[in-house]
Amino acid sequence: MPAIADRNSSSFKEIVAAIKSDKSGDIAGSNGCCIPQKRRLRSDAAAARESPVSTPMKLKSPRRRLNSSPNSPANGIKEDFSEKPVKKNWNPRDVEHMRAVKEALHVSTAPSTIVCREDEQKRVLEFCKACIEQEKAGSLYACGCPGTGKSLSMDKVKQQVIDWATKQEDLQPLEVLALNCTSLANTSEIFSKILGKHQPRKKTMGSTSPLQHLQKLYSNNQARAGSKMMLIIADELDYLITKDRAVLHDLFMLTTFPFSRCILIGIANSIDLADRFLPRLQSLNCKPMVVTFRAYSKDQILSILQERLLVLPYIVFQQQALELCARKVAAASGDMRKALCVCRSAMEILEAELRESASNLSLASVEEFISQQTAPALEIFQSEENNTVRIDHMALALSKTFRSPIVDTIQSLPQHQQ
Repeated sequence: MPAIADRNSSSFKEIVAAIKSDKSGDIAGSNGCCIPQKRRLRSDAAAARESPVSTPMKLKSPRRRLNSSPNSPANGIKEDFSEKPVKKNWNPRDVEHMRAVKEALHVSTAPSTIVCREDEQKRVLEFCKACIEQEKAGSLYACGCPGTGKSLSMDKVKQQVIDWATKQEDLQPLEVLALNCTSLANTSEIFSKILGKHQPRKKTMGSTSPLQHLQKLYSNNQARAGSKMMLIIADELDYLITKDRAVLHDLFMLTTFPFSRCILIGIANSIDLADRFLPRLQSLNCKPMVVTFRAYSKDQILSILQERLLVLPYIVFQQQALELCARKVAAASGDMRKALCVCRSAMEILEAELRESASNLSLASVEEFISQQTAPALEIFQSEENNTVRIDHMALALSKTFRSPIVDTIQSLPQHQQ
């Protein structure tokens, strides 16, 4: 610790004299150097901070400073107007709601967009465009298991081809013949349909069959000049299978004539038919293009169901219920029509369950319940979770759809006989 100068010492007297002589407060020593001001001790600074008189300035957190900017709203919450509209609750007791859902899930209802079949549609569309641009006949064989979207995809492609052909100024108008072979009285009637499209006002006379008229028409160069390209879409081609397969053979061979102007698209459920029938055609210089529609997978079935339900303004199924339906149907057959039937069956189970629960409640108990419950309780009672098709409804519908009579008979037997 430094020693304190004595008041009687010469150095102390010199300092006092310098202070008196300098009015500005500068202290000059005998050697002419400046004496610095007295430094503030740390204890004094600590005491100043602890003093209640001096209050330190409160700093805002980064979040508060961000919210207090001039561009932010008054409540500090950023408004977002890009949120999707929330779907309202579904009321299965409403007849209009039930009708709208059943219509959306019906097999005959064609969706606005066909998902999970984009590659197959693109191949068929490019094939048709190439034949029309080159004015060349051709044949295509579309095969797959039932419920794999063959007919729906061909209808979509047919409309796309018509729209594309009407926009082409340098091409002649396109004739389109779409028929279902199940509506034919006999297998040979398909040739009469094709001839009637080529010559609507001319009737066949004599013993010449419609097939022979077509073969003669496609062999004549003069008839080619005034005729139009014709797109023939024959659905359910399996019904034309005869013992010798002569009708199928003659139908596809129409595209091999030198002046033929027809584009044939045959749709069948038999995949093995192509393996047995196409080699015979290829040996006769007829090589149809083959497009195979594979069975739908679990993810594809789920996407199609969600796409169909997207048009409804309310939620009908729980997500777990749709996933269970897609998984079971994909493992069984991959048939999309079967999945739609299961969903409609699950809706009917929910409808029967609500009808039974409503009949069990007497009028007195309902009035007592309404008088005792408050508005929030009623809202919970009519919540979306109670009205949607749950996973237990879907499991029961699946068991009814895929029930086998043989398995039911075995299960009804005693254990020893089983």
